[in-house]
Amino acid sequence: MINIFKIVSFLEGISYILLLFIASPIKYIYENETYVKMLGMPHGILFIGYIALAVLLKVELKWTNKEFAKVCLLAIIPFGTFFVGKYLTKKED
Repeated sequence: MINIFKIVSFLEGISYILLLFIASPIKYIYENETYVKMLGMPHGILFIGYIALAVLLKVELKWTNKEFAKVCLLAIIPFGTFFVGKYLTKKED
């Protein structure tokens, strides 16, 4: 399950960056909502999947509340989810 979480965290990070730095500027500068509509739903699904998998991993890996909070906080910080994979790899060693 940890490998699935790493993949979801990477994809969630990509979708968040595309939404923030490409789709949103296009929406407000060019008044074109197409990209926000196109990227919004996949990002939302990936975000929900990320949080759901984090909850499951919290139980499976016996994370403390502090570790769980870090993983969840990284989901709302741009580029944050890219560090989750590295964090989890360090914990496995």
